[in-house]
Amino acid sequence: MVAIRIMRAQFPHIDKVSIKPFILKSQLYSSVKDRTQVDRDLESLKRDKVLRIFKLSSGQDDHAIMLLDDYLNQIERVMKRSEDRKLDNLEVFQWFKTHVIDSKLEPSIEHQELRTLLSLGGKVKDEHISVLIHAGLLTRQIMDPNMYWLAIPNIGSVLKGLSQGRKEVLSLLNRRRYKEMMMVTLEKTRLRSSPLDMRFHLRDLIGSGHLKTIQTPTGIAVQVAKH
Repeated sequence: MVAIRIMRAQFPHIDKVSIKPFILKSQLYSSVKDRTQVDRDLESLKRDKVLRIFKLSSGQDDHAIMLLDDYLNQIERVMKRSEDRKLDNLEVFQWFKTHVIDSKLEPSIEHQELRTLLSLGGKVKDEHISVLIHAGLLTRQIMDPNMYWLAIPNIGSVLKGLSQGRKEVLSLLNRRRYKEMMMVTLEKTRLRSSPLDMRFHLRDLIGSGHLKTIQTPTGIAVQVAKH
């Protein structure tokens, strides 16, 4: 939880994107060495409804962690924007918060279960589910269109930056003679292809095992890990 709070506070400010801070599971692995402990702690924090874990569509085994309060706040923002645009069926946001988010702690939900939980709030129509998809709170699973991932609204452009930023950092290091750079120099590098900062990417790439850190006489160096 300490690591989550520190990383949350250091989440980069992203222009033109209304998104609350999130942490990648790989970033936690970079700061807490015992992965099993990380997984166990996350599981109990999820059960205690302190945070939610989301499966991201950026490939690999990407999971984002967001504090529940931040997520609820993000739903409020999406709801407010939909109200401003005078859309219909907006009561579904409240049903989603009260009946789905509160009882469904897993990252995905099946269509019928979703309808059943939403119907605790009122009479469910297909349009209600469309509102949630359109707002970015649900995405259909490609492999099984009957299943949805619960999602973080407005994360699309950030995920694109996450994938491109990873490639940029790796290519930057791969061009170096020993495929390494001093951490201090690297942290000052501005990324062209990602709205996320270098520190965000380094934590992710170190935690996922793509990069490793080595102690040298002049400080910490970051090196491409041999796979």
